[in-house]
Amino acid sequence: MSKAFFYFPLVLGVFAFSNVSAQITALHAKIDSIARDARGTVGFAMLNIESRDTLSYHGNMHLPMQSVMKFPIAITVLHDIDEGQFTLNQLIHIDKSDLPKTYSPLRDKYPEGNVDISISELLSYMVSLSDNNACDILLKTLGGPEVVDQYMHSFGIKQIAVKASEFQMAQGWDVQFTNWVEPKTMVRLLDIATKPNFLSKASHDYLWKIMEATSTGPNQIKDLLPVGTIVAHKTGRSGTNDQGISAATNDIGLITLPNGKHLAIAIMITNSTADLTTRESVIARIAKAAYDDAILK
Repeated sequence: MSKAFFYFPLVLGVFAFSNVSAQITALHAKIDSIARDARGTVGFAMLNIESRDTLSYHGNMHLPMQSVMKFPIAITVLHDIDEGQFTLNQLIHIDKSDLPKTYSPLRDKYPEGNVDISISELLSYMVSLSDNNACDILLKTLGGPEVVDQYMHSFGIKQIAVKASEFQMAQGWDVQFTNWVEPKTMVRLLDIATKPNFLSKASHDYLWKIMEATSTGPNQIKDLLPVGTIVAHKTGRSGTNDQGISAATNDIGLITLPNGKHLAIAIMITNSTADLTTRESVIARIAKAAYDDAILK
């Protein structure tokens, strides 16, 4: 059944939705109200994988990904494994020079480097723990950020840009904005990645295993959902500059609903002057509003 889209200007942006109803209108109003607390720009998109119901708020904006980019990087690595370029068990030698000072549980464990780590373990560090050095080691193995960018574009994920490594982003505030995505595009990528024929079964299963194992951002999408709700997600967060502006506080992923259906969701906050607790609360409350709406359908 085809979906018609209607656009209604609100105080903070534009909503696009698949049908007009009191329930949907109430969800729009709730997201709009919550988003004001961020004191910045909130981008949101969701898609019920099975019913195809959609909703977006600032869904076409180019918003900085920060570590959310590790999700498309992981997909690209697994694609190359399926193409025979690498294997999950393949060992990558890591020197101390591969481990600059940054957020890196990998570096904490092997501060002197000189160790061989499997690609599967690097993927786990990168996605589940959001390890910056594991990310850049995998980008180097792939051939650079441009390989991820080109692969995304090759299967229709056009409104995304992967241009800089974690190390490069750390060199200047503006660099992080070169890695961007539209929330609607990120939800589309989540949708594509759920399809069993997109990657091999082994790669598909491993991707969602490490997404589900994500330990970062416990106060974001997962925070207000019922205990035990399965959430496979990837977070991304920038620092705060001298003007008190935080460029990115993000969480994207797949929520399993009580009826067994799945809600793909992307919540991204940029240029916010609110503190971290407030930004995380905005994400948590929007996720809970979307979840509550989905389980009523």
